[in-house]
Amino acid sequence: MGIRKNYILVILLLLLLSSCTTSKTVVSRSVDLGKYEYASIINNDTYHIPAELMEYEIQLFDAVENSNLKLVSDARIYELSRSQQERLLLVKYGVNVQTEETIVTVNFIDYLTGRPVVSCRGAYSSLGVAGASHDINGAIKRVAKQISEAFSK
Repeated sequence: MGIRKNYILVILLLLLLSSCTTSKTVVSRSVDLGKYEYASIINNDTYHIPAELMEYEIQLFDAVENSNLKLVSDARIYELSRSQQERLLLVKYGVNVQTEETIVTVNFIDYLTGRPVVSCRGAYSSLGVAGASHDINGAIKRVAKQISEAFSK
């Protein structure tokens, strides 16, 4: 009977700890997201996933593309007309992997003003049980859902 209580206690503790891992989206109150049509993912030394994690970068690109924004290479932004640039968002992302949780953050910034308009955060934790790659996949799926919900309104 004591062993069963210990298992139940462990399960309750795991549920409590995993409930602290939250995903969320913050949208600027004064911005109409419906006006944006294009997105360009910044891919430089600051916003770049190491080559060994390229599969996750592909998933991040897919998540942005699934938001119904048309992807534009950061090298081709200057080829867009002024009208198209007014409907362009720059996308910056970050991945923070820790034992207790993995967080993927994707920020959308108005190209012309430099003003952040949306920040999506996907968090996931298996409490170190399933491994970092599992947690990164989970966090990317959650941030993809946040992005879809933000731009579907």
